[in-house]
Amino acid sequence: MSPLVVGITVFVLAAFVGLEVISKVPPTLHTPLMSGANAISGITIIGAITAAGLDADTVARVLGFVAVVAATVNVVGGFLVTDRMLEMFKSRSDRKRTSDD
Repeated sequence: MSPLVVGITVFVLAAFVGLEVISKVPPTLHTPLMSGANAISGITIIGAITAAGLDADTVARVLGFVAVVAATVNVVGGFLVTDRMLEMFKSRSDRKRTSDD
């Protein structure tokens, strides 16, 4: 089999496994898991940059670029969700003080 077919097969299987695992997580744990996934997405960005920068064919470069964009969106979204979650733990006076700055 070609490496592209193997890569696509692994991607599809990982997507199904990820969907199955996430669907079993209670909603109250989604936000803490999202903040923990930021570290993993940071590693994914490094791997995607490496894949996009290798001397490979155009398909590999395009897939590497898509991986960089997707992982970056995941990291930024995770930090935004974490920031919003931590905002809920502040007292009302702390929230008002930070919004005035």
